[in-house]
Amino acid sequence: MSRKIALITGAGGQDGSYLSELLLAKDYIVHGLLRHCSVSNNERVCHLEGNPNFHVHYGDMTQAISLITELKPDEVYNLAAQSFVKVSFDIPVYTCDVNGIAVLKMLETIKHTNPKTKFYQASTSELFGDTPAPQSEESPFRPRSPYAISKLLAYWLVTNYREAYNLFAVNGILFNHESPRRGECFVTKKICRGVADIDRGTINHIELGNLNSKRDWGHARDYVECMWRMMQHSVPDDFVISTGCSYTVRQFVVEAFSKIGMSISFQGQGLEEVGYDQDGIIRVKINPIFFRPTEVEDLQGDSSKARCLLNWKPKNTFQDLVEEMMTVELMPLAG
Repeated sequence: MSRKIALITGAGGQDGSYLSELLLAKDYIVHGLLRHCSVSNNERVCHLEGNPNFHVHYGDMTQAISLITELKPDEVYNLAAQSFVKVSFDIPVYTCDVNGIAVLKMLETIKHTNPKTKFYQASTSELFGDTPAPQSEESPFRPRSPYAISKLLAYWLVTNYREAYNLFAVNGILFNHESPRRGECFVTKKICRGVADIDRGTINHIELGNLNSKRDWGHARDYVECMWRMMQHSVPDDFVISTGCSYTVRQFVVEAFSKIGMSISFQGQGLEEVGYDQDGIIRVKINPIFFRPTEVEDLQGDSSKARCLLNWKPKNTFQDLVEEMMTVELMPLAG
């Protein structure tokens, strides 16, 4: 039996790197598409480049179309995106092009070149917006950012091509998932790196936005396994991927600081809120620049469907996640 061929767009990102490792361990031939940049962006997958079954391609989403046509892969995992919610308010057209229209082009290519190719779309809990938690596959969508709207376009395109053309096309509605490989602009990475820098004495406080936002934070390594399980399911379907537990940004901050022996308490309200350590030193301040024009306050996923039909459950707790992220950030700096 020949090896399966998988194409991963966004292979250089957090999820793409973990998924590449998983598929290689399952004896796939993996083709990873990385965005072409003037500076190196392969640090998350460079350890895989000596593997004869791992092939790196550089380019934009146009290259993804060419690779689908050329390789006729068994599975396509579309993880590429303009993934910063706040930035999407500044570049909404680009966000919709990359996150929505590019998905249409890939589905069209699969339909015309190899309808047997399975397609996974990285969807997002941001689709739910201010829909009351917990959110499941049956919850209504109320997107509150250009990012979420672009992902909703992709979601319905996948659904339509599945129903209209009988493609094996699925949406993984992933709630927040983090790891030491998280990008520097995301709040969890920003918190952990900032706390580590406070421990080193290079800064004395961190600045954040909405501390009241509640998120269902899981580990990316757990979530890419569920992506793969979705693609092996007997019928194509959409699944929420989540831990079922949510924590505020404030709670994440407290947990991270505890790893360096600091106890943080908060005083004040709104923009005047500050976080003090046990010695009365201000360690957390609020900066309005980090607020979104429209906030999403409470996301908590109900992943009962995935747990039942895919026999999946997350292995890492919230505490495990923060512990691992902080352990890596506290390692001695190179050089």
